[in-house]
Amino acid sequence: MNQNRISKDEQALVLFIDMNSFFASCEQQDNYWLRGRPIGVCVYTGQYGCIIAPSIEAKKRGIKTGMRLNEAIRICPELVPLETNPDRYRGYHVKIIKILKRYAEDVIPKSIDEAVVNLTNYKLIYDDVSELAKKIKKDINREVGDWLKCSIGIAPNAFLAKLASGIKKPDGLTIINEQNIDEVLGRLQLVDLPGISSNMAWRLQKHGINNPIQLRYAQPEKVKNACQSVVGLYWHYRLNFSEVDLSTHDYKSMQAMRQISASQRENVEQVEAILLTLCTTLEKRMVRQNVLANDISVSIRYEDGRWGDMIKPGAPIQEATEILRLIKLKMKQSALRSGSESLLNNKITSLGVGVFNFVDGDLAQFNMFENTLRKDNLRKLVYDIKSKFGNDKLVKAVELTNGKVLKDVIGFGSVKDLDEDYIMQL
Repeated sequence: MNQNRISKDEQALVLFIDMNSFFASCEQQDNYWLRGRPIGVCVYTGQYGCIIAPSIEAKKRGIKTGMRLNEAIRICPELVPLETNPDRYRGYHVKIIKILKRYAEDVIPKSIDEAVVNLTNYKLIYDDVSELAKKIKKDINREVGDWLKCSIGIAPNAFLAKLASGIKKPDGLTIINEQNIDEVLGRLQLVDLPGISSNMAWRLQKHGINNPIQLRYAQPEKVKNACQSVVGLYWHYRLNFSEVDLSTHDYKSMQAMRQISASQRENVEQVEAILLTLCTTLEKRMVRQNVLANDISVSIRYEDGRWGDMIKPGAPIQEATEILRLIKLKMKQSALRSGSESLLNNKITSLGVGVFNFVDGDLAQFNMFENTLRKDNLRKLVYDIKSKFGNDKLVKAVELTNGKVLKDVIGFGSVKDLDEDYIMQL
């Protein structure tokens, strides 16, 4: 589905539905005794587990996504930690999407807790979109779960609708249109816009674009030059009622997993080589799909337990060696915090690495101090040659272990089927 348009259209109508504290709210929906209590959904509930979804009550007490469980308990001693429940969240997601499709066919799930409804072709059917949004809220509350809340943004394109959905939380309803857009943007900083990183803000400010209002009215070429990419044009389009975000991509997430045999884990170097193979597999898939990842997940199972975490690189990433470096750094930090041995050891029974939250390769933001365009193009060329002449005809040095080429032997199904449960299971 691709409903993008470069033409400006202030009359277009898009709803962005953002389920509030979704994972935690699903847990509270299914367990009456958790309602009203601060809870934190975690990758795992060990002392240094990472909170991936605090409840609304936990957020009010200062608990934030990404916070370590020991720190969260110190801030909020009554916090209830829970491990993720993938099937539960997926089930609620499916029910919510069914409700949205009752009102329009043009429904695009953006993640397990977000969806876009394009009502541009339904304006004659729904003369009061605010009332429609309220009805959607009631339908979700009555038919899916009485403890589930959502914030809805309404605007002429998906980006501004998403921006609107985040202005009032929880359970908000906000409209951005031609009459109030400058007022809304005037209250925000550049980094408040979804997708604007501190690096991107720094580049824009270097070119005299210091706030969202100036970004909206800057000449397209000026924004393009500031971003050193066509991504600048996309920001101009977004803030001036064009549509560049209403398309679906076959790949929402990618995952590579490998079971480790007893003989393989006798040698820690071999385990690390397998980890590199997983990273290389993901690099190849991202290159072929021309995407970079904003988030990485790693999962390790041991004979006597498991460990997992999420990593935010700080800038979109694709290169296998950099993914591996970040994973090893995260492992080292976790081991130091817990005072345990190295997480790469001979007790590992399986490894899993995932990448998600993609950005198109043509729109990726450059690092503040480095333009990686030439390196990215070289990586694409390497895989073009491999595809044409065979994987063993051109080999990167990092793919050599004891003189042998690392082979991609990981079985892998359709990533489209892993969209919702991918993040949750790690």
